[in-house]
Amino acid sequence: MGDLEIRVAVAEDIPAIVGMLADDPLGAQRESPDDLSPYLTALERLTADPNQRLVVAVREGRVVGTLQLTIVPGLSRRGSTRSIIEGVRVHADERGSGLGTRFIEWAVEESRRENCQLVQLTSDNTRTDAHRFYERLGFVASHVGFKLQL
Repeated sequence: MGDLEIRVAVAEDIPAIVGMLADDPLGAQRESPDDLSPYLTALERLTADPNQRLVVAVREGRVVGTLQLTIVPGLSRRGSTRSIIEGVRVHADERGSGLGTRFIEWAVEESRRENCQLVQLTSDNTRTDAHRFYERLGFVASHVGFKLQL
């Protein structure tokens, strides 16, 4: 698979990250690569929050993947901490290379290091390939998610 570095995202990574977020039918409707200022503001907020990790996967100096890992302390499950994996994207050129698996394994290991007892994620109902991918990695579709657009 070649050398792969997983590291914290920096401002210079934002164009590549937004490009990956916009590179599918759902993302194309909600992302705006023409104006990066809201993404840079969001990166500042994420960087300032110790419970957030926006990371990129870099191969040969090129950003080829991204995900956000959020650590959530809680009261339920006897005061358990959980993590949420969000915004997982792999560059189109890298799909099928094993990068997605390595990326999710990184997030699970990072969650263990943070003493999380549960890792959770959501995936849009239309992303059936992603559902099969997560199930292969041991995730169980155990809940129904709801959203309220504000």
